[in-house]
Amino acid sequence: MNTNITFNNGNTIPAVGLGTFRIEDNDLAAKTVASAIEVGYRHIDTAAIYGNEEGVGRGMKDSEIPRNELFLTTKIWNDDLRSGKIKEAMAVSLEKLGTDYVDMVLVHWPAGEYTEYWKLFEELYDEGLAKNIGVSNFTMRMLDKLLPVCRIKPVVNQVERHPYFIQKPLLKYCDKKEIALTAWSGFMVGELLNKPDILGLAEKYGKTAAQIIQRWNYQNGVISIPKSINPDRMKENIDIFDFNISFEDMKYIDTFDKNMRKGPNPENFNF
Repeated sequence: MNTNITFNNGNTIPAVGLGTFRIEDNDLAAKTVASAIEVGYRHIDTAAIYGNEEGVGRGMKDSEIPRNELFLTTKIWNDDLRSGKIKEAMAVSLEKLGTDYVDMVLVHWPAGEYTEYWKLFEELYDEGLAKNIGVSNFTMRMLDKLLPVCRIKPVVNQVERHPYFIQKPLLKYCDKKEIALTAWSGFMVGELLNKPDILGLAEKYGKTAAQIIQRWNYQNGVISIPKSINPDRMKENIDIFDFNISFEDMKYIDTFDKNMRKGPNPENFNF
């Protein structure tokens, strides 16, 4: 069973990772990451602005799983993007994480002149400091602006996506451009886990609402990074590879789309 997604450069990423947004205490971050790895996670997602890179790195070390068996993502924050201090920010992140490289570094938001500073991300890749480079929160218009100037194409676009905000045109666009999509806020900050339609599907398949949403993403070729500090929930969120949602039910979930965004709109970006 293949539980990985393959990037346009041939590298792979575990299809389900642990998100660490709003786990701001480094001791809690360390405990959470170690617990996630213990229950089977091999993909950890953090960012400089989360303030927990030190804890994430410590949790990875505490797990005693070899570094090359873990996939670690971090992101460069807007101030460093705008000022062009990408390499300086990467050095700080690597020191906090306690590692010589990250498996992926992302442009966190489309701040500043991304067509210019993308070259510095390409240099991070060339220098082996990041095994993969990508973007977050980019629209099709933004990718249309970035892609023509790329020497190295982004491998991923990490965006808000859940059954009430499916972003199907963006998913089709990224598929055509061979850019993987990663979903953040996959449960709509937990709001979708009590919706009757999703609970009905969960009962039908003998799974939880979270597992239905996770599997829906996976069958669409979308990477997911659900956040939890509860080991039982962590295990639930990754335990999605022993069933299939039917074609009809996949289409049914698509009808839930309300174009309902929880996070900021990148087109109105102002922070």
